[in-house]
Amino acid sequence: MKTFTNLLTSIILAIWAGAIAILAVQNATSVSLKFFTFESIQMPVGVVLAFSAGVGAIGGAIAPLFWSRGNRQLQSEYAEEDFE
Repeated sequence: MKTFTNLLTSIILAIWAGAIAILAVQNATSVSLKFFTFESIQMPVGVVLAFSAGVGAIGGAIAPLFWSRGNRQLQSEYAEEDFE
């Protein structure tokens, strides 16, 4: 089952990478991001998409680590309450 999960994950990531590559080639115009009063430098849409996808992938990989730690603490608190 783990092999199938790894294969499916790889296929999904490959499709997303291909979609980003196609969008990057079709949209070669430069854009700048604005956040309140801050504005980024001009960069191609593909670079912005690749950076966003990379940050999202890293965040998605790290987030479960924090969630599982919080769940373990809650479970230990509930277990202590059961014995009181």
